[in-house]
Amino acid sequence: MLIQIPDVLTADEVRHCRRVLEGSQWVDGRATAGDLAAKAKHNLQIPVDSAEARALGEVILDALGRHPTYHSAALPFRVLPPMFNRYDVGMTFGMHVDNAIRTVPGTGGMRMRADVSSTLFLSDPDEYDGGELLVEDVYGTHSVKLPAGHLVVYPSSSLHRVAPVTRGSRWASFFWAQSLVKDDVQRTMLYELDRSIIDIRQQLGDDNDAVHRLVNHYHNLLRRWAEL
Repeated sequence: MLIQIPDVLTADEVRHCRRVLEGSQWVDGRATAGDLAAKAKHNLQIPVDSAEARALGEVILDALGRHPTYHSAALPFRVLPPMFNRYDVGMTFGMHVDNAIRTVPGTGGMRMRADVSSTLFLSDPDEYDGGELLVEDVYGTHSVKLPAGHLVVYPSSSLHRVAPVTRGSRWASFFWAQSLVKDDVQRTMLYELDRSIIDIRQQLGDDNDAVHRLVNHYHNLLRRWAEL
């Protein structure tokens, strides 16, 4: 399931992130890639333990808390602190799959399963050419290039790549979540049921018996499938 979520960050928050990133130290992005992915990765990142990364990560986590669509789609149990990358002209990230297990910074080695990947765009599409996020699934390849402040969420099990940048610079934040429901098919069913419940509540009102039965069904499925 690939879901685009608009306006996760406000325009002011995007400008704040860009100002902080412009004054940050950038290092080789291969530092956070696995052995195989590092061979395909050519970009820049700010150090994950830097003060800038921690401060901007809090901005993004706070913003996610305002967007129920992210919680409906990801059903996050844990969210890895957001990281930040940059692709200048000629930079790319070839085909790869994200590591299944990630170490959570600052926890003394606690690990989490990566179920859901997210890319939050911090550059507008007219600022660069190329740089599309290309995600493969059973239905083909999906090309994603969103306005600054918009988010795309997709299964971490997906093969994906970033096309070479041929003009300008592509800036983004990326992070992973361990979901309460690790199976993507089950997570998709819950997401679609949740969106349907929202539509039906608007049409029938919250006091309708059918609404209560559907909400009950949603929570009983979540109760059956969730892992804590």
